[in-house]
Amino acid sequence: MTRVLVTGATGYIGGRLVPSLLDAGYEVTCLVRSPWKLTDVPWRDRVRIAEADLADRRGVRAAMDGVAIAYYLVHSMSAGRGFARAEREQAEIFAQAAADAGVRRLVYLGGLHPREGRLSEHLASRAAVGRTFLDGSVPSIVLQAGIVIGSGSASFEMIRHLTEVLPYMPAPRWVRNRVQPIAVRDVLRYLVQAGSLPGDLNRTFDIGGPDVLRYGQMMNGYAVEAGLPQRPIASLPVFTPWLASQWVHLVTPVPRALAVPIIASLQNDCVAREHDIDRYIPPPDGGLLPYRVAVRLALRRERAGEVETSWQNATVPGIPSDPIPSDPEWAGHRVFTDEREQHSPASPDAVWQVIESIGGESGWHSAPLAWAARGWIDRLTGGVGMRRGRRHPSRLNTGDVVDVWRVESIDRGRGLRLRAEMRMPGRGWLELGVRPDGVGSVYRQRAVFFPKGLAGRLYWAALLPFHGIIFSGMLASILSEAERGSIARDSARPRT
Repeated sequence: MTRVLVTGATGYIGGRLVPSLLDAGYEVTCLVRSPWKLTDVPWRDRVRIAEADLADRRGVRAAMDGVAIAYYLVHSMSAGRGFARAEREQAEIFAQAAADAGVRRLVYLGGLHPREGRLSEHLASRAAVGRTFLDGSVPSIVLQAGIVIGSGSASFEMIRHLTEVLPYMPAPRWVRNRVQPIAVRDVLRYLVQAGSLPGDLNRTFDIGGPDVLRYGQMMNGYAVEAGLPQRPIASLPVFTPWLASQWVHLVTPVPRALAVPIIASLQNDCVAREHDIDRYIPPPDGGLLPYRVAVRLALRRERAGEVETSWQNATVPGIPSDPIPSDPEWAGHRVFTDEREQHSPASPDAVWQVIESIGGESGWHSAPLAWAARGWIDRLTGGVGMRRGRRHPSRLNTGDVVDVWRVESIDRGRGLRLRAEMRMPGRGWLELGVRPDGVGSVYRQRAVFFPKGLAGRLYWAALLPFHGIIFSGMLASILSEAERGSIARDSARPRT
């Protein structure tokens, strides 16, 4: 069996590519910075995990041992100072490690872009990463894809929310630019088969679906598939890329860090210039999926709760991802906590069902206006806000997003720990748990906050008057819903 290495396995494309490679008969090593995010993925026991940052030369080289094909599926979602240089340096480290380890093929997924004209920082950086691999000693395949359409993709979510929220769409001039979307299943097919292309092949390939559309046509194509009226779209010259990204950030759940590179890629026509890939990877029977068919399938999967991976998986720039210490105070942190516990006649299972369904459409069981206000404050300051929702309405896995939180750990039936990804002067967690207690259960709730400097201490102090309302209301509402559920189940149980 051939061993492949996949970077970005916790991301949207990588999380779908890994099972596709396993099904194709490959052995897979996942190079990740945060292995805990893969704890609950269904293929976890079928892969080898290598933990390293892409800037860690030794760690990347060690992960390459025994690898024949290496997939590079990461890129920065932040436009901070020096990000392009950091991306290029990481690509150089990866290419050199592959050469030293005797890897025979590199595969990189970039984006469609015009040959001429000024590129955005993000597109220019992706093009530079591709050139880094092509200039190296390991033969490389650089796939340059159009807008990826699939359940949970950031591009699809942006189209969906812009179309559904706005009956009339004032839009930037780029809504008239031509783009070539491609279904996520076709991208995965190209990626899997790229590993078996002729060994001396070292080049870029443009990949896109069968439709070339204006962005406005994509929005109205979505409207047709979703059963919505066509949306009038007005192209306004006042919308700069920066202003457009702020607009998308406020109108859709897609955070600014993701909106910026998506919008930047739409400033020019992004259409495949060649179709040479067809000579090496022939289209499937029936051809590549048309745009509206891809939208239809994405909607069907989202409605059925069958979203494999989501843009929500993306790491939030500037938010630490290290887990809570097992004993925060012994770890040297100043810690503020709010702890509550209460007995309930509801069964542990009934309480757990409410805990695992928290957030998203179910809400947070207390002070909805306060939660909404906190979410909007976060959005206005560039954070993710409360509108990311959750991938499945009633089941959570490690690494999943729940509005402004991320699941850091889950002991199903017993405890859930959420890590805050909102902008604040410190780091925060929310723990919800249940244990059996005679004929009922004991529900436990704990909020933990590590303040950062004086601002963090003042932040906690300012929120103290609201904690009694929010956290006590959450406790009472969760137990009340669990008790109603227990009564309903008892009533439905057959009598003997």
